[in-house]
Amino acid sequence: MRAHEAGALHADINNRGPAWLRTPEDVNALLPTLWPRSVTRGADGALAVAGLSVRDIAAEFGTPVYVLDEADLRSRCRDFRAAFPTEDVYYAGKAFLCRAVVRMIAEEGLHLDVCTGGELATALSAGMPPERIGFHGNNKSVAELGRALDAGVGRIIVDSFTEIDRLTALARERGVRPRVLVRVTVGVEAHTHEFIATAHEDQKFGFSLAGGAAANAAFKILDEGVLELRGLHSHIGSQIFDASGFEVSARRVLALQAQIRDARGVELPELDLGGGFGIAYTTQDDPATPQDLAKRLRKIVDSECAAENLAVPHLSIEPGRAIVGPAVFTLYEVGTVKDLDGIRTYVSVDGGMSDNIRTALYDASYSATLASRASGAQPMLARVVGKHCESGDIVVKDEFLPADVQPGDLVAVPGTGAYCRSMASNYNHVPRPPVIAVRDGQARLIVRRETEDDLLALDVG
Repeated sequence: MRAHEAGALHADINNRGPAWLRTPEDVNALLPTLWPRSVTRGADGALAVAGLSVRDIAAEFGTPVYVLDEADLRSRCRDFRAAFPTEDVYYAGKAFLCRAVVRMIAEEGLHLDVCTGGELATALSAGMPPERIGFHGNNKSVAELGRALDAGVGRIIVDSFTEIDRLTALARERGVRPRVLVRVTVGVEAHTHEFIATAHEDQKFGFSLAGGAAANAAFKILDEGVLELRGLHSHIGSQIFDASGFEVSARRVLALQAQIRDARGVELPELDLGGGFGIAYTTQDDPATPQDLAKRLRKIVDSECAAENLAVPHLSIEPGRAIVGPAVFTLYEVGTVKDLDGIRTYVSVDGGMSDNIRTALYDASYSATLASRASGAQPMLARVVGKHCESGDIVVKDEFLPADVQPGDLVAVPGTGAYCRSMASNYNHVPRPPVIAVRDGQARLIVRRETEDDLLALDVG
């Protein structure tokens, strides 16, 4: 393959696709690990979610549309709650947040992690108990910190010495003692894309462990006595399948816990190991179950605490993608089909990088299926692309679709619950799609479709 100055997505095409992609025996078959649990292919060949046909969804709500299986999302919340019954499970709102989802995760007994004032506003407006909210972010403004204090947010994860000073001043003014965790950069290289690996030293988050900043941050908070230091926080990245990174992270963070105890006589009662648990986007992915994760993380923490002669702290985790990612698929309509002389077929849909930037941003891989009907045609190697003026506007780089796919067909892409709607844009002035929740055969709108009027309303020139 010849290198291309714009990146590998634009290089000469390998018509065999990636090594892991196999020609399916049945191009209509659905791999259960990729789809919301209620998705089936009906007798008419069309996909249905919770008994509702995607044809009916497209007719009522249009396309593109994000389709959330509410029972699936709730069951994943329950799976984590059951696997971690004595721990705190914080849903990472950055994956996808709206008021309906806030209410769902609250009703299922989860806590909520937010990282901006907008996410905090959404959480509070939906009735999330503030004591069950954790507030992240590497550059929280004075206004955001003030609002968190006024609302009674349960814990704030401090990320810089500047933030410690800001929060200390605000707490003194208000006469409150907020609970905080120190975010520690532990120097673990998670096996993930460079831009979603968050625990190596050369990045913006947290206090360096190796350089001594994390210890100094903890000492500063303890010595000043204004903020209540509850524990330490570590997050090593996203879309992680290997528990070894968590083992190294826990070992290093708990060694810092022991250092703090020895230096100040304080044994911190909490430990947050973050999230980043992977999901299946394609057949190459094999995610762990919440039960497996709980078993591994408890074993790691128990072992390291015993080695440091520490009491086992109260543990927290922060799954986001692992809860909402598999619970959603995006439904598109095919607009054009273009065959490149037998090399590959380009299937253009009515969305693209404005509703899923991850393929372009992270080189992420997705799957797809013909959703509005079944087909008896042979599989063909296809690339599902969007409508935007970028050659990198790719939704699914490589997938086998039926050779008779045609304009007007519906195509569904699973695993789009996390970081798709939340990172959506108006590139080329395309309005963002709606989100619907389906339960027991009924669909309800939870985030409406943007309109051209919405776009023009912001244009005051």
